[in-house]
Amino acid sequence: MRSSGTSAPPGFVTAAGHPVRWGLLSELARGDLAVRELTARLGQPQNLVSYHLGKLRKAALVTARRSSADGRDTYYSLSLAHCAGLLSDAGAALHPGLRLAPPSPATPVTGRVLFLCTGNSARSQMAEALLRQRTAGAVRAYSAGSRPKPVHPHAVTVMSARGIDLGSARPTHLDEFTGQPFDAVITLCDRVKEVCPDFPASPRSAHWSIPDPAADPGGLPAFERVADDLAQRIDFLLHTLATPGERAS
Repeated sequence: MRSSGTSAPPGFVTAAGHPVRWGLLSELARGDLAVRELTARLGQPQNLVSYHLGKLRKAALVTARRSSADGRDTYYSLSLAHCAGLLSDAGAALHPGLRLAPPSPATPVTGRVLFLCTGNSARSQMAEALLRQRTAGAVRAYSAGSRPKPVHPHAVTVMSARGIDLGSARPTHLDEFTGQPFDAVITLCDRVKEVCPDFPASPRSAHWSIPDPAADPGGLPAFERVADDLAQRIDFLLHTLATPGERAS
């Protein structure tokens, strides 16, 4: 029987179907990366990588942010939550029975995770607290900075609204954790990524290029956006930690 009509394939299928673009999405699913890093990982010339990144940005699958450490670099990010919605829609477009169900809670996990940023005053403190709350302390979360300074009052306020008390949090220098084993080490700012020390046992590593909310003139709303971003990323991180042998980056 002939079909009554032919519809165009969903946007995700056409955007992600090229082998280079699929490779880019696969790498960015593990963490934020600069063009030079993507070029090295895919073994493709920079002009080709940049071309396909442009296609992915046009399809709203990937976003870009100028590095706060080196203005010549741009970090690219993939929204896993957005991709989950697009993949579900793509399945449903083929057959309603193929719509993906929302991801179930991650398998209970344990381990040690270290979050790093420059000041250990906002981003890494918030990430540590969110991961500890999300796992009821089953994951031992830590945070530190390359140039520690007092915890920002806005970070305390934003976490308090989420049922987390940062009032007693204290900044820590990353040197205190050098040589300690971790299951994952995650850098949250572009500057600290450049000075992150090596850790034993080859832990999972990832870079989340998150802007410093303290540098945003918007004040408290900037901290709320960072908290929302961290919460979403941490929910997906838990699935990674629950998968033996899987690397965050």
